Amino acid sequence: MSATWPKVRFGEVMALSKTAIPSAELSEVNLAGVYSFGRGLFARGPMSPGETSYKTYNRLVADDFVISQPKAWEGALARVTPQFDGWYLSPVFPTFRANRTRLEPAFLEWFCKRQAVWAELQRNSRGIGARRETVSPETFLALEIPLPPLAEQRRIVARIEKLAALIDEARALRQQAGEQAEPVLSNRVGQVFSQLEARHESREFASFDPHVTSGPRNWAKHYEESGFRFYRAQDVGPQGRILEDSRVFITPPRGEQGRSAMLQGGDLMLVITGATVGRATVYREGLEPGFVSQHVGICRLPQEEVEPEFALWGLRGPGGQAQLLGQRYGQGKPGLNLSNIRSLSLPFPPLPEQRRIVAELDALQAQVDELKHLQTETAAELDALLPSILDRAFNSEL
Repeated sequence: MSATWPKVRFGEVMALSKTAIPSAELSEVNLAGVYSFGRGLFARGPMSPGETSYKTYNRLVADDFVISQPKAWEGALARVTPQFDGWYLSPVFPTFRANRTRLEPAFLEWFCKRQAVWAELQRNSRGIGARRETVSPETFLALEIPLPPLAEQRRIVARIEKLAALIDEARALRQQAGEQAEPVLSNRVGQVFSQLEARHESREFASFDPHVTSGPRNWAKHYEESGFRFYRAQDVGPQGRILEDSRVFITPPRGEQGRSAMLQGGDLMLVITGATVGRATVYREGLEPGFVSQHVGICRLPQEEVEPEFALWGLRGPGGQAQLLGQRYGQGKPGLNLSNIRSLSLPFPPLPEQRRIVAELDALQAQVDELKHLQTETAAELDALLPSILDRAFNSEL
């Protein structure tokens, strides 16, 4: 157990590294930075030290250790990896060099990726409030580390790195599975509607004599804490869903102005202005009564001929999106007009077949959603694995 490993202060096995170079001697340097939360160094790029007020810059040497004085308490600590050898950091990033006869730099690196280390630095840091806490070199060197023999340190590092690589591989596979799910769904929608086009002539929405409109202008001044829901472009999410994270409500002015934009069950809702032009959904049972904004169009097709969810799947598919996005106009703020909505066309089989297709595609969407849910759960489990492994490693349990 860890009691068999002596604990030593960092200051006993490492010291400040004297790599400061006067700014006057440097014309241009490759400047690095230190990520928080134990994520290592990153490249900031070339810069001229003469353009700053710093009198010196610290030259990085492979296997030295770096801390950010302002942010070490939230994990901005890192070993200098070989690709950053010869890069520079400003003086607020002191560098330290391990005594290689006692301390393996990679062993120190993994030890400092633990939240327990960051928490101890925060307890001992100076300043008032999270944004002003700083960690001095002396505070860092006062930390203690359990120190087994070098051979054991190297064995532990190799074991951690093997397990970390397996975790990364699992995370990548899960990510890849999630990314591939949506294209599979989109491809299937494309296949379904391509097959329909071979058997049924496409019809323009205009041929159904639909109710097509957009919302009223200048109703933002009627926002209230309750009342009718005001469905805006940002409320129409991907996958044909209404988002619930930023709901707003209105009390409409008296009169008939804008009343045609009040939603009815089964209405298609299409984003017609802005960056998300082409998104679409259906006003479904259970949604709050309300109106669309001027950036959302309504298309009300006769439900005795068209199943709204079928029309939505057609618009979400490759063919429907090609029509919607192909008609956009304007550069800075792309948009669609009501005539564009009326000109949309899809192959419409009889209602029973429309509903069968909706059931098939809804089932596939549910499978995609379940895969994404599992991906989220697995990601959380994978994120918890490495901290657990590190705690075991430094308690001599690995």
